[in-house]
Amino acid sequence: MAISSKRITINLMLIAVVAIIPVVEKYVPLGWHISDPMTDVFVYAILGLGLNILTGFTGLLNLGVAAFAAIGAYVFAISTCEIYPFQLGFWSALGLTMAAGALAGFALGAPTLRVRGDYLAIVTLGFGEIVKDVLVNMDSITKGTQGINPLPPPTLFGTELSGNGQYWLFMGIVLVVVAGARRLERSRIGRGWISIREDELASRAMGIRPDHAKMLAFATCASLAALAGALTASRLSSSGEPGNYDFQISILALCIVIVGGLGSVRGVLLGALVMVGMNSIVLVKLTELIGGSDAAPASALADAHGVQWALLFIKTWAQNVLMSPTNWKFLVFGLALVLMMIFRPEGMLPARGTKEDAPDGDDGASGATAVANKELRP
Repeated sequence: MAISSKRITINLMLIAVVAIIPVVEKYVPLGWHISDPMTDVFVYAILGLGLNILTGFTGLLNLGVAAFAAIGAYVFAISTCEIYPFQLGFWSALGLTMAAGALAGFALGAPTLRVRGDYLAIVTLGFGEIVKDVLVNMDSITKGTQGINPLPPPTLFGTELSGNGQYWLFMGIVLVVVAGARRLERSRIGRGWISIREDELASRAMGIRPDHAKMLAFATCASLAALAGALTASRLSSSGEPGNYDFQISILALCIVIVGGLGSVRGVLLGALVMVGMNSIVLVKLTELIGGSDAAPASALADAHGVQWALLFIKTWAQNVLMSPTNWKFLVFGLALVLMMIFRPEGMLPARGTKEDAPDGDDGASGATAVANKELRP
């Protein structure tokens, strides 16, 4: 499918705007320095793009994507940290990390090929908990709850990167992953995944091998999740403790895919910006503004009306709940999901051809057959 020059221009403009953020943010008033949180957006975008291949394209629900990120972080840390007998360069370690993630995806995908729906979600959730426990108990290798550190910074052509250089490197990796995801979506493999999502029986009848396609989807998802974990470890100069890769990471990745639009690559990017940006940028700034407000008028009102106890309760509640972005995060995530389900169930930027309301009596087989027919074309 040809891409219009207008769309290319818009994409290049968006890339340019994101690229100049580290340069221009120091001129923005009120201290809105967002290059560091934007790096989090890049990492979660990669995590969401991987999950989108498995859940958005193939229709398999995975609640253990954080486990693959943990595997990636620890493999990267072990292969680069100086406390181990061998060390790899940054890019060699990334390649090894993605290969290890793909193997872990195969290991999880093989025994779960016949499991669907809620049962698959439970299996992947259990896998995530098992990986955390294994990393904690293998403390002779993983250093237990301390994590592996220090890790060398990322490099490019022999030059160590930090600050703006690291920001642009992560942005470039995201662009490469986006290009690969779009290429996969339009390829025979991607069309096969989509046909399985629409109707597995119809896709099988058209010559697609669902078991092989699902295994490949699992491996691709796990590989990208491992890449996200490796980039996080490189950025923090530590693998982090296993508890950092908990169920909340998987839920956030799933929220990114659902809010952005299942099966939509551009939707995942927007979902990562909205969900992670809301938590890391907007909520933090609101907390600072609220925390700096003047409480003198409230104290005067309390003295005048003798309701100190009520205002004290409200103030204590506000400090403990409203002042903490971590307490706002789950409210924002839940509210975003509810609003999306009510007003735009297909997501903010749904995949092309997505139709929420199919004609009466259509069980999806015709759509799967059409996709499968296209997949079989040379």
